[in-house]
Amino acid sequence: MLEFSKKILLKVSFDRLLFEKELRKSIKWIRKEEVLVLKAWCVATFGQQYYDVIARTFENL
Repeated sequence: MLEFSKKILLKVSFDRLLFEKELRKSIKWIRKEEVLVLKAWCVATFGQQYYDVIARTFENL
């Protein structure tokens, strides 16, 4: 499910709101052990563009 989530996030990265929505859904779908892996990947891949969205989404976990 982690790889699927990455593919979806890559495809919706053109839109800030859609990216945030899909990121929240991805966190719910993946296993708890994979959440930190997803966060690291998001920061590495989208950190310059959406760091605030990523930080806000992961801060309550």
